[in-house]
Amino acid sequence: MNLESLYHTEFIVVLVLMALFLFACLIRAVRGPLVADRVVAVNMMGTMVMVMIAVFALLLGEGYLVDICLIYAMISFLAVIVLTKVYMGVYLAKKKSRKESGEETQDA
Repeated sequence: MNLESLYHTEFIVVLVLMALFLFACLIRAVRGPLVADRVVAVNMMGTMVMVMIAVFALLLGEGYLVDICLIYAMISFLAVIVLTKVYMGVYLAKKKSRKESGEETQDA
């Protein structure tokens, strides 16, 4: 058994483990319970996909996959920023409506 076949087996094991972890994060993203938990799960899923792409690049010996990994990192970062911005907008709108309805009930 040479070193290349040992690395090949190790890469496959790492990819299978990462796929299982990715599935666990998908469950956390769906179940919640909080929106913040979902955002963190989506961020972690993006990070794990980047690691999987990097392992694929090593496994296949293709350097262009690292470029794809970097592009995916930028897209994942932007997605998390957008999700956070949307969540904060919804949170502030709910807070404002609660404050307004609280003032109306005190006046009545």
